[in-house]
Amino acid sequence: MTNSSITKQEIRFRLKSSSEYGQSSFAGIVSLFLAIVFLLNSYSPAEGSFKPAVLTVSIVYFFFTLLQFAAWYLIRKNLMETGEIKRSTRALGYVLMLSLLSANVFVATTAFQLVKRKKSASYTLAVYMLITTLLVFAVSALNVFKPYVADNFLLGMFLLILSAVIQLIGLLLVAKYDDRKVLPGWLGLIAFLLVLTSVSGNLFALGLGLLIFSKLRDKDYTSGSKLGDVIEKLSRSSTSMLGLMFILFLLTISITSYLTFDYNMAVENNYSSILQSPNLAQPLGTDNFGRDLFSRIVFGARISLIVGLLSTLIPVIIGGGLGAISGYYGKQTDNVIMRALDILYAIPGFLLAIAIIAAFGASTVNLIIALSVGAIPTYARTMRANVMLVSTLEYVQAARAFGSSDRIILFKHIVPNSIAPMIVKSTLTIGTAVISTSSLSYLGLGVEPHIPEWGNILKLGSAYLETHAFTAIYPGLAIIALVLSFNFLGDGLRDALDPKLD
Repeated sequence: MTNSSITKQEIRFRLKSSSEYGQSSFAGIVSLFLAIVFLLNSYSPAEGSFKPAVLTVSIVYFFFTLLQFAAWYLIRKNLMETGEIKRSTRALGYVLMLSLLSANVFVATTAFQLVKRKKSASYTLAVYMLITTLLVFAVSALNVFKPYVADNFLLGMFLLILSAVIQLIGLLLVAKYDDRKVLPGWLGLIAFLLVLTSVSGNLFALGLGLLIFSKLRDKDYTSGSKLGDVIEKLSRSSTSMLGLMFILFLLTISITSYLTFDYNMAVENNYSSILQSPNLAQPLGTDNFGRDLFSRIVFGARISLIVGLLSTLIPVIIGGGLGAISGYYGKQTDNVIMRALDILYAIPGFLLAIAIIAAFGASTVNLIIALSVGAIPTYARTMRANVMLVSTLEYVQAARAFGSSDRIILFKHIVPNSIAPMIVKSTLTIGTAVISTSSLSYLGLGVEPHIPEWGNILKLGSAYLETHAFTAIYPGLAIIALVLSFNFLGDGLRDALDPKLD
């Protein structure tokens, strides 16, 4: 092997093993794509001119994209020359943090990761926690351009600002003390406040607060434990964390919208503002009834998340329980349960959902039940296979030798060690549940037509694709983004829970 080939292999290894290098290239490409999209949308063919606000956003995105590619080039150069990123290159991350003002979260998250040399799971959670709250605040603040705001708008914005301040303090303290083995006791107060801010739906704050508590109790969950290893691995995957951030962003804004958004704008007809193009008062325009699409998509996120999560959780519990009993007891029990589920599995899930809704009527509860029933057999099969595998392991045989009951063996030893594949499968199939929810609503078989739900919004907008395409594009993009986010998170969890990838 020649010296030249060794050098190339070393360089390739340095670039591949650097998280900053991979994140910088990913952020640069996505930021460039968004800048081009904004540029294309800034021109109005009907008027023959550019929209100043959208054009300005496009220019800002192009500016930070150039800076991001400059940082990528410097990172690549440093790694190729010395194998380490220079301090001057990392300092460029502080400039790139300003991209957060333009809501460019891809560049901003990369900037936070660039400025810190040694990054832990706690620091990564703190970064995404703060960015999520700032995004929710920025989106909620757009309501000030509307003719009127919700009664509790000021209270909601104040609570978001307070949460952002607490989380910024938490981020700064984590960056300062996270490398130390012994943390000062007063950090427990900060951890408590972070847990309180998670009431808004920002579960990054809950995770960070629990990590700080665990370190204060000398139980470092970020090293040595299975949960800690999973968190550590997941935090190193930028795509998984971005997917999780978008999910928690929707969860947070769905909860805080009770204070910061006016529901009437999403459901009440306003015939003086029918099919208005996007503007400051209506950032995403209005539909054929004059309802604000921006508000409708925000409130529609509640339905998509609730239906997606519950229609996955219910079959996980029921199917997982049936699969565990079937796999553990086997013989006649296994035969009865699995043959019954085979009958259910033979019916296409989507057609079964349509039949259930047609029989009992279109409602949110019936939609959840319809989607849940069809998914039970797949989860039962997955859990059954896992239980049959784990049941043959030595520690299960040892538990039987010590005289443990079947209930103790099954729920204490087998099920906890069989649940990981179920978690991965559930995160990957939540996206399917979201698509099914929107599809059934699009067909008029989902939630009630007057309720703002992404499928309902898309159905109304599809009639105006040729004249006012934005009425269908925006809810469609929301569905795509949520499904992709769950898929990214599922991929990250699959890698984090796979012992072969250690």
